[in-house]
Amino acid sequence: MQYRTFGRTGWRVSEIGYGMWGMAGWSGSDDEESRRSLDRAVALGCTFFDTAYAYGDGHSERLLGELLKRHPDKRLYAATKIPPKNRQWPARPEYALDDVFPADYIRAMTEQSLANLGVSSIDLQQLHVWSDTWADDVRWQRAVRALKDEGLIRAFGISINRWQPTNVVKALATDLVDAVQVVYNVFDQAPEDELFPECRRRNIAVTARVPFDEGSLTGTLTAASRWPDGDFRNIYFGGGNLKNTIERVEKLRPAVPAGMSMPELALRHILEHPAVSTVIPGMRKLSHVEANLAASDSKRLPPPLMAELKRHRWDRWIDIP
Repeated sequence: MQYRTFGRTGWRVSEIGYGMWGMAGWSGSDDEESRRSLDRAVALGCTFFDTAYAYGDGHSERLLGELLKRHPDKRLYAATKIPPKNRQWPARPEYALDDVFPADYIRAMTEQSLANLGVSSIDLQQLHVWSDTWADDVRWQRAVRALKDEGLIRAFGISINRWQPTNVVKALATDLVDAVQVVYNVFDQAPEDELFPECRRRNIAVTARVPFDEGSLTGTLTAASRWPDGDFRNIYFGGGNLKNTIERVEKLRPAVPAGMSMPELALRHILEHPAVSTVIPGMRKLSHVEANLAASDSKRLPPPLMAELKRHRWDRWIDIP
C-alpha cells in the first residue's frame, strides 16, 4: 500500500481508502461479511474509511466504530458526513441554509456520529451535500469553527454534488474546508479543470469517490442488468442512461491493457492525478478488498494510455435539464 499526505492536515493516509456506502442495507450487504472485509482491508494497509450517517441511519458508522475498537493499535482515519436536514439529494441553490444545515443541527448530528463511532473526536466531518450559495453565511462557518475549537472534529470537509465540481470554490475561500469529496473517474474528469488546481493551491485534500461509476467501470453491466427495488442504481441507470453507459464502456474496453482488469485501470487512472489524496471504492466482499487494494503498488500508467483515457471524458451534466 502506498500513502499520500491528506492536504493541510498532514495525515499520511492510504491512497486507496474504503467507501462504506454499500454496508448499510444495500442489496446484498451482510454485516459479518462487511466486518471480515473491513478487517482484511486493515491487514492490507488501508487506513482511510469513509462513511456517513445517512448510510443506514448510522448503521455504517457503527460498523466503523466496531472496526476502530478491534484495531486500537492502528492509526485509522474515520470520515463521516452530516445528511441534509431536509433529506434532499443533491442540494439545490434555492434551498435555504436553515432547511439543510442550520447550526444547531450541524452540532447535533456531529454528536450523534461521535456516539455511533464511539470516539471523542471525528477525524473528518463532512457536509453530505452543498450549494455555494451558502458559502458566505457565517452561521455554518461559526458552527464548524466551534466544532474544531472544541476538538469534536479534527478536520472539516464538503462532499460535492455529482457533476458540479466547481460548486464549492467559494466555500474553499473561507479557509474552513480541509478536504473535498468529489466524483472523479474515467468518465467524470471535469474536476481536473478548476477544482483540482484550486485544491492544490490551497493545500486541500481530495477524496475521489465513485471510481467505478456506480459499477459501469467494472465492465460487468449489460443491457439486461437489473437491481432490487429501492437500489439507487435503478435511478442512476434509469431512462436511457444504462444503454448510453454500456456503449461508452464498450468503447473504453479496447484501451484496457493486457493483464489488467477494467476496475484496476479505473483506480490507476485516478491515482495518476497528484491532487488526489485517496480514492474510496465501495467494497463489501473480501474479493473486492483484495483486488482493489492491490492497485496501490506505485506502478504508473504510461502517458499514451493516459492520453487515450482523456478521450473518454463524459460531461453528462450538459444533458441534465
